[in-house]
Amino acid sequence: MPRPGPLPEPSAGPPPPSVGILDAAFHRAKLATPHGPTKAARDRLRAELKIVRSAAVVIRHLHLEARPVRRPPPTEFEEALIAAAFGDGTLARSLRRLQRAEERIRGLTREAERATHRASGPDELGDQIRAFYGRLSSFVREVDPDVARLRDVARFLKDRPRLDPGTPTLVIAGFPNVGKSSLVGRLSSARPKIAPYPFTTLSIQVGHADLGFDRLQVLDTPGVLGRPGRANPAETEARTAVRRAATVVLFVIDPSGTSGYTVEEQERLLARWHEEFPELRIVAVDTKSDLASPDDGRPKVSATTGAGVEELWRALRAQFVPKGEMPPVEESVEVPEPPPPPDREARPTPRRRRRDG
Repeated sequence: MPRPGPLPEPSAGPPPPSVGILDAAFHRAKLATPHGPTKAARDRLRAELKIVRSAAVVIRHLHLEARPVRRPPPTEFEEALIAAAFGDGTLARSLRRLQRAEERIRGLTREAERATHRASGPDELGDQIRAFYGRLSSFVREVDPDVARLRDVARFLKDRPRLDPGTPTLVIAGFPNVGKSSLVGRLSSARPKIAPYPFTTLSIQVGHADLGFDRLQVLDTPGVLGRPGRANPAETEARTAVRRAATVVLFVIDPSGTSGYTVEEQERLLARWHEEFPELRIVAVDTKSDLASPDDGRPKVSATTGAGVEELWRALRAQFVPKGEMPPVEESVEVPEPPPPPDREARPTPRRRRRDG
């Protein structure tokens, strides 16, 4: 029986961001090839170039790390999503720490440049460069957690749709597997992933519909179980969308039991939201009407057959006040007659003066 080989060593994680930033900075500094009349002048200029170039590369990389979360700046809704996912104030703290690191690097660079002018020879210049590199590396390593966090935030925002704050928003919410995504596909241009198991939707998705001359944003949200203090990240994201992005909430209830949750559980969450968000307009609808259609007074739809979708859409439109109404057909077709030209008095034709030969 062959002897088992050695166990594989655990794979190391990715290097911290400072490794790539400092490698790029020191490589750029190494390429300094100054010109000067004497060797002493060239040595001094080489030292200054190494200091200035390495600092400039680091500062540029810090700017690039912050750019995805600064341009454009996050909207209020995106800030709420970031706070829910990463902690309140996390983004602002990381940005401040990068700004502080840049200020310290600029001050360090000015001190090192002045020191090169006082250096007496190549050995002292070499000592100053090594000291500068050491302090520069220390400043960059201190913000490793902040750079990594900014990268996580940038990826998080990239995976979420950017909502227009000035556009009305319909948020589709409810328990998992009640048919929210299917209904979003019926009401908007979105084509969400649909599967017969809960928590298919793990983050918000957006589609659009028309409101007269205005657009309506339609948000598909992950399922919410209504567990205070025990919500998973997907549920937290859905609740944030309801609380911070919704103009109107369409609360979807599955009375068929195929979602795995009772009507009583779903209605308790609906009642709690009415209490927590009294200023928010919430419209409740029964879905999967092809499987069950109880007499509870709520509108009923089936995203599978399309039954009731048109009636629901008309009821939802009544909840929004479009900024611009479509003009009557007569106004849009009728072409006004041009006004008559102004009357002009007839003027006598001027007589040409006769030239004497």
